Amino acid sequence: MFIDFATLIKALDADRDVKVIILTGAGRAFCSGVDLTAAQDIFKGDVKNKEIDPVIQMEECSKPIIGAINGFAVTAGFEIALTCDILVASKDAKFVDTHCKFGIFPSWGLSQKLPRIIGVNRAKELSLTGKALDAATAERWGLVNKVVESKEVLKAAIAIAEEIVQNQQDMVVHYKRIINDGFRLSFGDGAALEKERAHKFYENMTSESFKSMQKYIASRASTNRQSTSKL
Repeated sequence: MFIDFATLIKALDADRDVKVIILTGAGRAFCSGVDLTAAQDIFKGDVKNKEIDPVIQMEECSKPIIGAINGFAVTAGFEIALTCDILVASKDAKFVDTHCKFGIFPSWGLSQKLPRIIGVNRAKELSLTGKALDAATAERWGLVNKVVESKEVLKAAIAIAEEIVQNQQDMVVHYKRIINDGFRLSFGDGAALEKERAHKFYENMTSESFKSMQKYIASRASTNRQSTSKL
C-alpha cells in the first residue's frame, strides 16, 4: 500500500489534467496508521527510500492536496493528514498520535509540523499523552480548515477544489511551493525567498505574457459582473 500510494501521488502530480488532489479514507477511518506487524520492514527499510515514501511524495507534489478527514487519523494517518495542504473534517473525526504509546519514533514530520501549526505546548500535550484531538478543537486551533457533517466531507472538499481550479494554475503551483518552502525558514529568510522568486518570475515574463495576464483579468472581471447582475 505504501508503494502504491507513493506511486499514485507521483502519477497524479505528473498528469497535466489533474489540478487538485482530494485524499479521503474508505470506511469509518481516514487512516488508522501503520500495520505494526510489518513495522520492521517499514521502519528499517521503506522509510529510507523517498521514491516509495508516500509522505515525501505528497510533500514534493506540486498539486494542492485536500484531505477529507472522514474519521480517525491515527499516527501515520495523522502525519498523512498534516501533509495535506487543506483539511476538511467530519464532526466525528479525531486525530491521534500514538508514537509514545507504542515506542515508535516519528519519521513523517509529525514532531515538527504539529507544533508549528497548533503551538508547542498543545503539540506536546497531544503527542506525550496520546489523547485524541476532536475535529471542533482542531478547527479552533487552526489545524483543520472546516468541519462539516460526516456525509458532507467529500462534498465540502470538492467545493474547495472547484474554487482552486478556477484560478490560474501555474500560479497555484508557484504559490503552494513558496508557502511550503518559506514555512521551513525564519520569517526573514522566507520573505527574502519570496522576493527572490518574484524577481525571477517577472524577469521571465514577456510583454505578451503581461498582455495575456491583463486579458485574463479583464475576462474574469466581466464574468463576475455578469454573475452579479443575474443575482
